[in-house]
This record gives sequence, structure tokens and C-alpha cells, in this order.
Amino acid sequence: MSQQPEQTSKVQFFKKTERVYPKRVSGKFRNAKWILMVITLGIYYLVPFLRWDRGPNAPDQAVLIDLERGRAYWFWFEIWPQEVYILTGILIFAAIALFFVTSLFGRIWCGFLCFQTVWTDLFVWVERIVQGDRNKRKKLIEGPWTFEKLYKLAITHFLWLVIGWCTAGSFVLYFNDAPTLVNDFLHFDVSPGILMVIGGLTFSTYLMAGFAREQVCTFMCPYARFQSAMFDKDTLIIGYDQERGEPRGKHKKGDSWENRGHCIDCTACVQVCPTGIDIRKGLQMECIACGLCVDACDDIMTKLDLPTGLIRYDTENLAQQRADGIKDPKYNKIPLLRPRTFIYGIVLVWIVGLMIYAQLNRPLLDLTVLHDRNPLFVKLSDGTIRNGYEIKILNKTHEHQNYKISVEGLDSYEMTINAAGDVTPDDIYVEADSVGHFKLFLSSKIEPDAPRPIIFTLEDIDAGNKDSYETMFVSRRKK
Repeated sequence: MSQQPEQTSKVQFFKKTERVYPKRVSGKFRNAKWILMVITLGIYYLVPFLRWDRGPNAPDQAVLIDLERGRAYWFWFEIWPQEVYILTGILIFAAIALFFVTSLFGRIWCGFLCFQTVWTDLFVWVERIVQGDRNKRKKLIEGPWTFEKLYKLAITHFLWLVIGWCTAGSFVLYFNDAPTLVNDFLHFDVSPGILMVIGGLTFSTYLMAGFAREQVCTFMCPYARFQSAMFDKDTLIIGYDQERGEPRGKHKKGDSWENRGHCIDCTACVQVCPTGIDIRKGLQMECIACGLCVDACDDIMTKLDLPTGLIRYDTENLAQQRADGIKDPKYNKIPLLRPRTFIYGIVLVWIVGLMIYAQLNRPLLDLTVLHDRNPLFVKLSDGTIRNGYEIKILNKTHEHQNYKISVEGLDSYEMTINAAGDVTPDDIYVEADSVGHFKLFLSSKIEPDAPRPIIFTLEDIDAGNKDSYETMFVSRRKK
């Protein structure tokens, strides 16, 4: 008796992701997205070319991250590596500001200003210009390979790569003097390192905005995962009016609206959604609150001579009040001042205050002293004890400076500096916006005893800026 071959079936644990083809839509929120896209892209591409006069010995680029010298410049702000607390404050401020805005207006950042959203909108616009609107694009992509499909896809991807290259090129301008680097590009004199960075960023922009798109918002962005923790019942979200819209169904001109909802199940809200969701099923993690479904639905309602707002920006509390029949205008408002927003606001004010205080009291001079460890001291032939120190002087001004250094804690001492040129403790020269490194020897005829605390004081000869550093003078080894 022959055995029948076993039949196995393939089990799918995950649903295949369907490609989203957003349809073109017009309306106030789509117009707002266009305006913000132009503004944000304009800022991104043009800011590296803005100039800011900081004096003769400092870069004049308004926004610059100078990795070679370890500086970051933002108009009138300047950050040194020793001032990482300022960068920390900026990052904390940005995070709390995002939480604050989210608690009030939901994912408005995602829908209008996020980098992924802005560049995806730009790529979809190019795609629509070359390939046509939703149905044409879908038919082209899902159809057989033809000459039309080949050349339209070639043009689309070429323009995407051009945009990606411009995006990457603008990014590296923030780390180099923009006019100089542009001139180097024109003369084909760019370092391999910069070309590698541009190549990598061009590919990542092309990949994220051209292919990943809504997958970034749904699966890669951590913000989409923890945003619900910042929501409450008064947070602004995109909502579908179930009471007014249901039961839904097709509608013909002249039909009565009795015993049926205003939703005609046209799926216009789904077709324009950049993440491909159906907002009528309720708020979903994929929703980025861009408002395009609102524009699409309002357009349909206008054509049907029905009130707009079947889909709108809403809150859970407002929706519940309408369901309960509460129509008093004084209740149908979004309370901006709530415990959550009040706390976020207080934290933001506190952070801004600390950063302003730190900038106003930012020292223009910084002294660091490191005692030699081997040997800790040297006893000279005449009995004098000599200690060696490595000193670093940070001149944070944009002018060359001369300094003098003195010591407190020793009754009598002799101080010398071992450096190239004519450098004495009373005349230490440090160039503008730089760090001076010097070897200092301190000698004193004292009896060997326990390490003595001493204080080095550095003073700017011209401006009078001072800084001090406490260390030790060692004259005897530990027993």
C-alpha cells in the first residue's frame, strides 16, 4: 500500500504590508502642510549660507558645528566641549517641548514638521508630477513592464536621488564653511570623507522618503510607541463623528438622509491618508494627525450640501459631550491649562531660565592644572623642592590674549614655564578661540611635610577676567 505524500501548508504569522498610494487632496490642512514644507526646507537648505560677525578670529557662519576645533556656533551662542551641559539643556528642552505640544495638540509634530513627513511629502509630490495621481500610480506600479513604466520610474528615482544628494550636501555644509565647500565642489576638490558622508546620507534619504515612508512612522519611530502616555481626554486628535456618520452607506442624489448617517462610505479619507489607515475605525497608532482626511471628508460634505466636520480635530471629552447631548458652548472648548500641561510649562520655563543664566554667566577663561605623577616632586641640589604641572588655558574670546599666573599657599616660590618662545608667568600668550598648553615648574625652599593645598590664579592682563584652580604642592613621599 503506497503512502500518500504529506501536504504541508504555509502558515503566515504576519500580514503582508500593502503599498500606500496617497491621493492628492486640497484644503486648509493640505495648504498648511505645503506652506510649512516650503518654510522648513528653505530653512534647512539656506541657513548654512547665513553669515554672523563674531570678530576677526572666529568663523562667520551663523550656524556651524566645527568638529575640527571642537566648537558649535549658533548665531550668538557658542558651545565648547567643556560646556556640554548647554547641549544637554537643549536636548532636554526639545524633549519636554515635544511632550508639551503633544499633550495639547496630539501628533501635530508628526503630521506637519517631522523630517520624515516633510521629505516624504516632497518625494510623493515628485512621484505625482511624473506618474500621475493615485489611480495612475497604482496602475503603473502594479501593471506589466512597459516603456512608459520604465522611463517614468527612471525619472522619478533620478529626481529622488537629486533631492537626496541636495539634502546630504546641505547637511555637510553645517559642519564646514558653506561657501568654501561649495567652491570645492565646483572645482572637484572635495575630501573622500565628505563624499562618503554625502553618499551615505543620499542613500538613506532616498530609502526613507522613497520606500520606507509610513513604515518609519509605524515601526521605526519610538515616538509613535510612547505618545499615548502623553495623551489625555483633552488632547487634540483626529476623530470621526460616529453619532453623525453611522450607519454609513452609498448615497444617490435626491435620496433622503433619514435613518442613515452622513458617511457615504466613499473611502476618500482612506485614499488620502499617508499611512493608509481608516480613521473611521477610531484613533490608531499609525495616525500622524496630518488632517488630510479632514480636508477630503469636508470636500465630500460640501458637495453633498452637508455640514463639514464629520471627520475633524477633536478630543475624547468633546466627543463624549456631544454623545451626551451637551451643546453648551462654554463646555465645548479645549482646556489648555491642565495639570499635565501646567507641569510641562513650568519645566520648560525652568530649563530656559537655567540656560539663559548659564549663557549670561558663561566664563570666557578656563584654567586646568594637572600635577605631574611621575615624579611627584624633585629635590634639587640646593635643597629646593620642585613640582611640575601641565596647565591648559582656554581662551574663549575671539581676540588674542596675554595672561599672568600666580600662586597662593606658598610663602616663597619660584615659577618658570617651559614653552617655545619668550613665555613667562607674567606674560602667557594664547591665541583667540583656542587652548594653550604649557609646562609649569614651581619651586620652593620648604621643609618636607604633608602635601600643601595651593591655588593657581590666572588673570587676563587686559580685560581682567580671572579663573582659579586648586591643587597640591608635594614635598615628601607618603610613608
